[in-house]
Amino acid sequence: MYKLNIGRTPEKFYNDSQKFFLFFCLIFTFTVTLAAPVFAQQDQSQDIAPPPLKFVSKSEKSQLSAETNVKKRTVLALTLMDARLVRAETLISQNQYDEMFDELGGFNALIDDTLDYLNKRDTDSGKVLNNFKRLEMSLRKYSPRLELIRREVPNRYEPYLRGLIIDLRLARSKAVEPLFSNSILPDGNQKKPDEN
Repeated sequence: MYKLNIGRTPEKFYNDSQKFFLFFCLIFTFTVTLAAPVFAQQDQSQDIAPPPLKFVSKSEKSQLSAETNVKKRTVLALTLMDARLVRAETLISQNQYDEMFDELGGFNALIDDTLDYLNKRDTDSGKVLNNFKRLEMSLRKYSPRLELIRREVPNRYEPYLRGLIIDLRLARSKAVEPLFSNSILPDGNQKKPDEN
């Protein structure tokens, strides 16, 4: 009879297979532990609401285009923005989040439209500069209201609201820039006319 002597006794074979099984279990557990956050992130990213459309409604557009006075148009735009924000706050209390989202998209569009309108006017004019100041002061009041809205909405709407708050901050900066341009405050390096 032939005896195979591979160097393994039954106990040693049992210990080796047990070690392999434990090693396999450790690798499997480690892989599942690393993959779980990735799957959770994919689920969360798929549940994020797409940003609303940014557009000024036809009625708002016709009201704004009918107003030719810069001050009255700016005040009207601020009134329309405030109305949009009030409607959004009301819709949150009624748990109508998609409609609230649409109102915020219109609010954002009104901000952009007003900045665009004022930038196309003569920015050296005192009237236009006063309206830039009026716009910036009003936008400052909207920031805490948007923050309160952000806290009350479900998580899927939060990324857009965070972006809207950042956009509001940028709009305030754009509204302040013309107030401090070189045409208003001359650069210190420029020579005065009688210094020749």
